[in-house]
Amino acid sequence: MHKDNIDQKIIEYLKENSRESFVDIGKKLKLSESAVRRRVKNLVGSGTIKKFTLEMGEENATSAIVLVSVDSATDTSKVSLKLAKLNGVKTVYEITGQYDITTIISAQNISDINNSIDALRKITGVVDTNTVIILRKII
Repeated sequence: MHKDNIDQKIIEYLKENSRESFVDIGKKLKLSESAVRRRVKNLVGSGTIKKFTLEMGEENATSAIVLVSVDSATDTSKVSLKLAKLNGVKTVYEITGQYDITTIISAQNISDINNSIDALRKITGVVDTNTVIILRKII
């Protein structure tokens, strides 16, 4: 299904608050409640919206695992908190081994993933990263 700018705005409103009424969304977009309802129904029917916890369909997102090394003089938990606030970062884990932190980043495309990684690398204390793009989710 081809999504236009209005569909994208509806998705963004529902991401912010999946309980927002179609009437309220319609007012923001200068659409009728029935037009918003029809668009949401089409987004659900096409699989773009899987459920109203607003889990986006896999075909609509690109994900990456980024392993992060933190400078030994820097508090890892402070870096973790900064990472969690970055655009696109869905999960942050503090781990053992060669790396100190792993993050899961999700975005609409590789370019957005790259922007998130660039921002991640600028955080004070981050000394090295290793990025793996997720090709396919099995379960």
